Amino acid sequence: MKTNVYAMFHICKAAVPLLKPGATIINTLSVNSYNPGEELLDYATTKGAQLIFTKGLAKQLGSRGIRVNGVAPGPVWTPLQVAGGQLPGKMGEFGQDTPLGRAGQPAEFGAIWVALADPTTSFTSGSVFGANGGTGAV
Repeated sequence: MKTNVYAMFHICKAAVPLLKPGATIINTLSVNSYNPGEELLDYATTKGAQLIFTKGLAKQLGSRGIRVNGVAPGPVWTPLQVAGGQLPGKMGEFGQDTPLGRAGQPAEFGAIWVALADPTTSFTSGSVFGANGGTGAV
């Protein structure tokens, strides 16, 4: 909770007074925000809180011309996966349950954040975009 929820709250609270109309906040969530894994209840709970925070903050800041969106990736190969993010014996199966049959690579996700930061998406706020190998979550 301290890392995923409190930190997001305090960072946004500190940033908002510095933001001008047209600014964008993009929060990083997880597929677990919508579709929690049975072994990840604690993690999924924090990501669910981030989802609601993102949607609520978008409503609060909309009148100030500040957009707030989220990206909910998953499953993605990151250093977390190999440093204990996967259950013992499950590493070889990571991401294979997606329709694409694999986990994503970090480089496959950057364009989503870039698009949300682009001023041409100025009517997009309070939205969460998923990149999750076709699972349909988000």
